[in-house]
Amino acid sequence: MDLDFDEHGAAHLRGAAAPFLSTLEAIVATLPSDRAGVRLCNVPGLAELLVPPALGAAAAAKLDEGARPVRAILFDKSPATNWALGWHQDRTIAVQARAEIPGYDPWSVKAGLQHVEPPFSIIEKMATVRIHLDAVPADNAPLLIAPGSHRLGKIPESGLGEAVARCGSAECLAEAGDVWIYATPIVHASAAAQGLRRRRVLQVDYSAETLPRPLEWLGL
Repeated sequence: MDLDFDEHGAAHLRGAAAPFLSTLEAIVATLPSDRAGVRLCNVPGLAELLVPPALGAAAAAKLDEGARPVRAILFDKSPATNWALGWHQDRTIAVQARAEIPGYDPWSVKAGLQHVEPPFSIIEKMATVRIHLDAVPADNAPLLIAPGSHRLGKIPESGLGEAVARCGSAECLAEAGDVWIYATPIVHASAAAQGLRRRRVLQVDYSAETLPRPLEWLGL
């Protein structure tokens, strides 16, 4: 099934990251390899790759020219770090420092970085890009999405199963160098990898919104 970003909330951009793959490999080689997820900030050379017109071009096309990367995480599934994640929506953002602003709550700290759940209207205006450094066939834990669920608003935990039953599910299969882009509020999940291959995905959130002062996006 070919997915359309506007209709289904996700799109497969085949080979979109291929010209940048060797550079990304060199950057990733400098990062810890024993963690399932590494939150990236101030990594030399990374920001330049992820802004338009390079790997940020897809997000800019779906949001507007002001779209910029506001958070990046390297997910690295391997025989040593393998996990499954149930159906959920991404609801938090990373910011530079905590500030008490109405509507921004609860707060949490992940890998030493401040995160907060903003009004869901902020999430609804974001796009997420997944850059595949390794091939992701059906047995290597592809992202699972519920097409069209990005239009359902903020869904309570108890309603996620119903949303998936209503929208169905699709596998986001990929080759190394492929990119998937999806509307950040889409309902998604991931199984544990079945084989012994590595599955590295650089996931980048984009937004064109400005947060209320003194809050500022963490950025890269």
